[in-house]
Amino acid sequence: MSKKKSWFKIDNAGKIYPSIMSTRVSTVYRLSVTLKNRVHPKILQEALDITVPRFPYFHVNMRRGFFWYYFVHSQQRAIVEEERYDPCMFMYFKNRKKLPYRVLYFKNKISLEMSHSITDGTGSMTFFKTLIVEYFRLLGIKSEPIQGIFDVKSAVDLEEYEDAFQKYYNKHIPFIEKLPNAMHFPFDMYPKGVYSVVTGIVDSDKLYKIAKLKYGVTVTQFLVGLYFSSIQDYLYDLPPRKRRRHWRPICINVPVNLRGLYPTKTLRNFFISLIPSIDPRLGKYSFEEILTYVTYYMEMHINKRYISQYLSRNVRNEKSWYIRIIPLNIKDLLMPTIYHKYGERSYTSSISNLGIVKMPKELEPYIERFEMYPPPSKGSKIKVGVVAFKDKTYINFGSIAVSREIEKYFFRKLRKMGLHVKIETNH
Repeated sequence: MSKKKSWFKIDNAGKIYPSIMSTRVSTVYRLSVTLKNRVHPKILQEALDITVPRFPYFHVNMRRGFFWYYFVHSQQRAIVEEERYDPCMFMYFKNRKKLPYRVLYFKNKISLEMSHSITDGTGSMTFFKTLIVEYFRLLGIKSEPIQGIFDVKSAVDLEEYEDAFQKYYNKHIPFIEKLPNAMHFPFDMYPKGVYSVVTGIVDSDKLYKIAKLKYGVTVTQFLVGLYFSSIQDYLYDLPPRKRRRHWRPICINVPVNLRGLYPTKTLRNFFISLIPSIDPRLGKYSFEEILTYVTYYMEMHINKRYISQYLSRNVRNEKSWYIRIIPLNIKDLLMPTIYHKYGERSYTSSISNLGIVKMPKELEPYIERFEMYPPPSKGSKIKVGVVAFKDKTYINFGSIAVSREIEKYFFRKLRKMGLHVKIETNH
């Protein structure tokens, strides 16, 4: 298990995050598991000590190069902490001897918070589930191995380090077209350090039946369509003068895990963001029209022809000589503006579905739920993270906006479709 690099570059998707991270744009997301019993902090710490060496590409410190940041392996011990603040808060790890992740506990809950500079939801979920299995093993509850959970004694495969963007990039593929400026929520923001999470809990089987049997779409397509419809209804309910001030296309960022399309073992970032959009200036869309559009859009774009264009754009931008020669201190000044102008300005909000979390059957009686909280951001004030576990789906709205109007529209629509929704919030 000694296979590891002494240092390595930040992957293509992660490169921008160190320069844009701030107290408003933390780039930190959270995975949580709620257990049936109280967490034992000492056992959790022991489990973390055992798990960390199996994931050396996460246990790193960030360093400044002349042109880019990079990671070096850390000799620090990761310490579990009791949760004291709102989720997904800014991590002070850039240029410091601190780790880009933290493990927290509070009563029955264990949380992993991870900077997007180091990995995506799939990579962090592998680490998190392996940690939870090791925690239960130390409690004397053993389980059979399943896919997506590592044996902590297994050897580290160097392919887990790879920047798959660079590996599958084709410089001859043309760019995708530039996206229009999107509508943004006109809501006041909370003070820094406040992050509101509203969770809607629904029955997974009933959600699946409505999506698949009634509308003939996947759960992700259904939720994206419902989110479009909710934002559209909010816009149309505004007074005409106020509505015209925000009369732009509604664009939703939908991250897509690329590991199913390309044969890679990477546990670092490997996703692209599709951004379907509807333009309410053309008239109000019915829910069925929105679903038809979302379904065709997703089916057309989730294939290698289209994905290769996204890879081409991302990697070619990184390789551009005029970007490569800019010193890092200048990049730190420019990147937040570039990210706002060419990144978040292009979408209204985002919805990320990590799908069904599978754990060993021996452990399921001890686990109540899993959740995912998206990273807070000033440019996209409201984001959605979705996770399913056993018979429930957890839809988490993470928001720095004071208003709860969008969440109300969304969950009211679910209720009108016959789904019972249990609502929870941290504020």
